[in-house]
Amino acid sequence: MKTLIAIFSLLPLRVLYAIGDIFTYPLIYHICGYRKKIVRKNLRLSFPDKSETELKLIEKRFYHHLVDIFAEVIWSYRATDAEMQTHFESINVDKVEQWAQTKGGVIFMLGHLGNWEWTAEVQHRFKQPNMQHYNVYRKLKSHSADNAMTAVREKRSGVGSGIEKNSLLRQLVQLKKADAHFTLGLISDQKPSPRNAHYWTTFLNQDTSFLDGGELLAKKFDYVVTYVHMTCPKRGHYVARVDLITDDAPNTKPNEITEQFARRLEANIIEQPEMWLWSHNRWKWGRDAK
Repeated sequence: MKTLIAIFSLLPLRVLYAIGDIFTYPLIYHICGYRKKIVRKNLRLSFPDKSETELKLIEKRFYHHLVDIFAEVIWSYRATDAEMQTHFESINVDKVEQWAQTKGGVIFMLGHLGNWEWTAEVQHRFKQPNMQHYNVYRKLKSHSADNAMTAVREKRSGVGSGIEKNSLLRQLVQLKKADAHFTLGLISDQKPSPRNAHYWTTFLNQDTSFLDGGELLAKKFDYVVTYVHMTCPKRGHYVARVDLITDDAPNTKPNEITEQFARRLEANIIEQPEMWLWSHNRWKWGRDAK
């Protein structure tokens, strides 16, 4: 898979988009119907006031966007910094550097919205040479797919920029001892397992559990917490605005940070609903699951 990505990454982005439009989109949407039942259920329950016509339009736009992400990830394997700057804009990077100088670590809380894989591009906008960005990831079940994604991420962000979830706490202790200045990307909208569903709130009109790891880490290490607000003004162009949630995490109320993340993510999704990962079975189980 890594070899295929390397080969296809030689193509211009517009050609990869064309391949997606002509072949990939019809394949996953019309022929295979990839997770179409889950997508429709999620959209219907999240937007009960929208008509079937409106929901179908969001559904089709979502699948087009999903295909675009595949193309963009492949293209970014060989993209230069200059090319990426024309496709990905980061707002408030100067503030992020100031927060990191004060607190050491800045947590980026974000969802599977826009092109979340490109969030690590922020490190190429840092002016301070000692700043580093790390992304927390969970290994994919497919070994080949995991190796391929790791290769793509390391090509843009550098070896060591990814921290596997199970080694996160140990890595943060080491960074704290080294007095490092860094940002930490946490995708925080995954579905927790029933035993890890510690916080519940109403989200997109549904009773929803959220991971609270970002909040717990921020309180333990006194990190600044931010939300990465992602928009896509036009195809292949993303704007990531880093908004402050709190710079005083230890003194926030229980679940306050997690609730703030949920509210900001919800508003962000409503802005451009087709940009969220609706194929994720987000509401698979409820509060009574064990």
